[in-house]
Amino acid sequence: MDPKQRIIELVNLLNQYSYEYYVDDNPSVTDLEYDKLLRELEQLEKENPQYILKNSPTQKVGAKAAPKFEKIRFVKPMLSLANAFTKAEIEEFHERIIKEGFHPSYVCELKIDGIASSAVYEKGQFVQGATRGDGEEGENITANMLTIKSLPKTINELNALEVRGEVYMKKSVMDQLNSERETEGESLFKNPRNAAGGSLRQLDSSITAQRKLDLFVYTVVNPEKYHLSTQMEAMAFLIKQGFTVNPHYRLCQSIEEVWDYLQSWKDKRRELDYETDGVVIKVNDFTLQEEIGYTIKNPKWALAYKFPPLEVETKLLEIVFSVGRTGGITPIAILEPVLLAGSTVSRATLNNEDFIKERDIEIGDYVVIRKAAEIIPEVIKVNLEKRQNTKPFVMATNCPQCGSTLVRAEGEADHYCLNEQCPGRNKASLIYFASKVGMNIDGLGEKLVEELMNRGFIKTITDLYRLENHREALMNLPGMGEKSVNNLLIAINNSKNNPLAKVITALGIRLVGTKAAKELVKYYPNLSALKQARLEELMNIKDVGPATANSLVGFMKQNSSLIDELISLGINPQETKTAKQSDILKGMTVVLTGKLETMTREEASLLVEKHGGQTAGSVSKKTSLVVCGSDAGSKKTQAEKLNVKIINEAEFKALIGE
Repeated sequence: MDPKQRIIELVNLLNQYSYEYYVDDNPSVTDLEYDKLLRELEQLEKENPQYILKNSPTQKVGAKAAPKFEKIRFVKPMLSLANAFTKAEIEEFHERIIKEGFHPSYVCELKIDGIASSAVYEKGQFVQGATRGDGEEGENITANMLTIKSLPKTINELNALEVRGEVYMKKSVMDQLNSERETEGESLFKNPRNAAGGSLRQLDSSITAQRKLDLFVYTVVNPEKYHLSTQMEAMAFLIKQGFTVNPHYRLCQSIEEVWDYLQSWKDKRRELDYETDGVVIKVNDFTLQEEIGYTIKNPKWALAYKFPPLEVETKLLEIVFSVGRTGGITPIAILEPVLLAGSTVSRATLNNEDFIKERDIEIGDYVVIRKAAEIIPEVIKVNLEKRQNTKPFVMATNCPQCGSTLVRAEGEADHYCLNEQCPGRNKASLIYFASKVGMNIDGLGEKLVEELMNRGFIKTITDLYRLENHREALMNLPGMGEKSVNNLLIAINNSKNNPLAKVITALGIRLVGTKAAKELVKYYPNLSALKQARLEELMNIKDVGPATANSLVGFMKQNSSLIDELISLGINPQETKTAKQSDILKGMTVVLTGKLETMTREEASLLVEKHGGQTAGSVSKKTSLVVCGSDAGSKKTQAEKLNVKIINEAEFKALIGE
């Protein structure tokens, strides 16, 4: 596959998974699968830096704060940590630091599987709590954090203080809550991390209080203000102030000691009453940390080592096939239900025919599956010693939904159903259209889409906008009532106000992702114009190659009446082109850092583009200019080291004549 297109696909996928994990607390893929895709993206971006997208997960942290909470902007960003999975990667991390002339000691701390959070104190009183959000802005969860008994409400330090830690739920607490929920006929929590996330984001703090959350604190923001010079000193300071720190931290003088610590907890962690999926390794000395520096999203002086996933064995009962919105056919393993990392597993994706054949998987085999406290497992291998009376896998030749002959393109691993009218493709398209990546119709999830299709209320995406005609019948659906139906219909109607790029993305046109959609609206101001787009025109547009152009033209031809119907329903947003104002910044790469007073980062980026320049997320030798707001951090330091020109917000506005 073309590397540019694969990067676009990976960015869209990973951003969707990130939102599910950080905001919804309901991940649809395992940490292992996410990390695998992220590493593929990192490698592709390393080989093709010209295709790096601004919204790539390699350029940011976490996900945007959920809209139901007030947003809090952090004085100092809450960065994520780079991951390591092997001893070789731990040694590479150490070697990179040594090569820069540093000889550090390290502090190792158990990595708690919870929700990264911030707590702010003024004059010794707790005044504000927040989730990490996207690292720049988090959710205001002050009322809910007040219910956490292990969070001190008053401390001895009277100067303003911000600490950060991990809110978590004990395994024993989740077991007790699940026992009560089972008695009441309520759905059970799948694992402690998701339970903690859902509990911490309750709008009613009395519900949070019932969930008995806990907190481990692990860092002090701006430690120099409190005369702290090392992480070990910071831990002692936190304990003195009454915070609970995880007691199993250790100072290591060599990377060999670090590895011994990691190995000692690989199995022992199962004895703990809380989930830990790894160990955080930090350079102990704070001054050294700043000298070693940061990337755009990770400190270079710290690393998160992930423990090998837990594994169990179960029987593969059957292999079925699912149909995606573009016709891709995915084999799904139906497993004998087994308990794995706190949840019952009965299904696993088998990816494609090659994946199954490479692992010699047969129906009836005992297979080893693994995960690290996630929901969806990965099939690792077959226990051949137990193989008997198995049935060889045979790839489907016809679509399981419509019966059409499947096609496998040369050089691709996946099989496709090419029938545009396939009900399986149609269902997947409807689910995608309503998803957050698509029209973001709140409340219209996969189960409800299936229910509406089974009841005959919807067949195509246009039927969604006629559901008002079935209001009374909708109220009689399982789990629905007047309030739920009203909220759903309001969300559907509100989706008509989405920008054109989002509508194009929601259509699910093969090879047309978010990036291509944003580029298309620069040339086609509405759906009517896009419908008339010619192949020759499209192929001259940035981020739209021959394959994408052919796919788009084919889709518009095949779905001409559908597009007309959407337009007649009022879904034809007009894209207003942003006129270029000058060439003052032509050929220049601008980095924005710190808090701007008169505009948002997005507004500043738009101004850069309007005046001929482009923005970047990190400072390098290719950077032309750094615009610094208040509390500018490592980017300003890096710019000073590289002798890159630095200006403030007022100077930037004067430069472009604003």
